[in-house]
Amino acid sequence: MSEEGRNAGNAGAGAATERGQPGLVPERSPGLVPACKFSYCPGCSHTVSNRLLGQVIEEMGIKDRAILVGPVGCSEMVVFYIDVDSVSASHGRAPAVAVGLKRCLPDRVVFTHQGDGDFAAIGIAEALSAAQLGESVTLIWVNNANYGMTGGQMGPGTLLGQRTKTTPEGREAKAAGSPFHASEMLAALPGVAYVERVATHSQAHIQAAREAIRHAFEVQMRGLGLGVVEVLGVCPTGWGMSVKEAFQWYQEHLMAEFPLGRLVDRK
Repeated sequence: MSEEGRNAGNAGAGAATERGQPGLVPERSPGLVPACKFSYCPGCSHTVSNRLLGQVIEEMGIKDRAILVGPVGCSEMVVFYIDVDSVSASHGRAPAVAVGLKRCLPDRVVFTHQGDGDFAAIGIAEALSAAQLGESVTLIWVNNANYGMTGGQMGPGTLLGQRTKTTPEGREAKAAGSPFHASEMLAALPGVAYVERVATHSQAHIQAAREAIRHAFEVQMRGLGLGVVEVLGVCPTGWGMSVKEAFQWYQEHLMAEFPLGRLVDRK
């Protein structure tokens, strides 16, 4: 995240309940998504995922039942941009908090919004536990192949040969392992009812991502088990690219490593 974005986030943290304050939390639009400029870096896919979540929750009429669990990292900024109840979790612990909330409040629609480092590295044990329990919560994570908030270090989804702050010569399998396909692993477990990987670089893909989020909520509301939506994300700042370069690299390389599609749907 840019310095401007970090400063906006810090300012907004102390003003999240003050409607109409200039900056991060202005007057809300009629729906759940605020009529404001997001503080994410240019080209960041979190902007799209935030809007889609707010729109789907509003369209489904579940605002009063929805509980968002925000973790640590760029993905946590969603708590400022969707007007629903929210709980902040420690780094990687959002799935565990979501399970606890769902067991205490089974009539609520509980979901997380996480980054790939938070979900597939620091919090993979929590995601596996939720899957093993077959808990009817929804885990949504943005895979942008690096730790964006802390400066662009190698993450679980970093591609072989991809340069990051901690792999300046490119990720090499012998030293740092291979890209981790967390969604494929989760899809193999019987407690997982639905897993889909989506993208956000075109209107058609954004519409498909919207439908995936909606379906994941429907799976939860039917009590079928864990639902997971992986959103392939663009991170121009973390990747050290222009927005145009980042979107081209995203389509040519990231989508090749992580193919889009529905991995499991136990209707």
